[in-house]
Amino acid sequence: MIVRYGDHEVSCLVRQTAAVTGRIRIHVYPNGDVEIEAPEDKEVDHIRAAAQRRARWIFQHRNAAIAARRRALPREYISGETHFYLGRRHKLIIHESKSQRSEVKLLRGKLEVSLPVADRAAVRRRLNAWYSDRATEYLSKKVDEISERLSWTSTPPPFKLMRMRTQWGSCSPEGVIYLNPALIRAPRHCIEYVILHELCHLIEHNHSKRFFDLLTKHMLDWQSAKRELDSLAELILAGNE
Repeated sequence: MIVRYGDHEVSCLVRQTAAVTGRIRIHVYPNGDVEIEAPEDKEVDHIRAAAQRRARWIFQHRNAAIAARRRALPREYISGETHFYLGRRHKLIIHESKSQRSEVKLLRGKLEVSLPVADRAAVRRRLNAWYSDRATEYLSKKVDEISERLSWTSTPPPFKLMRMRTQWGSCSPEGVIYLNPALIRAPRHCIEYVILHELCHLIEHNHSKRFFDLLTKHMLDWQSAKRELDSLAELILAGNE
């Protein structure tokens, strides 16, 4: 489906599903793709008209997503660049000394990496190992905390970290929760949204209306958290080698 705004136009993917009732939902993804979710019983002309009424919004968010993608350059692992941790930017400071013990410290908004030989590959390995350790500790704790609040999880489910290119998390048919370690770079409330999303899949295994009702019951502002996480995806994943 084509949506036009002035002299510009964009092709949108339309998906009609029983999970959507009432108004259509429009998603602008970090790569600039636009998806329209609509109720199964909506006529194509009605969907097109509804999307066209929001053309300005679509193009504003699409342009912002494309601009953010262009800014998300690969990390060089040199002093002065910034890296995310729990949603905040921290300046990378590299210390090189033959007598220096290899370590990473987070101090007053700075990520300080100390190494005997601070070539970029070594800095990347050491920093990514630090992120992995923080992700294991923090995400595991959050899975336990959120599970305790839910009536259908008497004990926290098995949890594993798994690097994923296009997903923040998943729930296996066996009930294992997988989380992308890059989540440790995202804001805390976005992390909680992803974990809750996957925990809801333990009893609702698809994105049905019942699934979204359950998600909303336990996190009223989940859509806001999702939009923020989507908007940060390119910047966060740029450092997730």
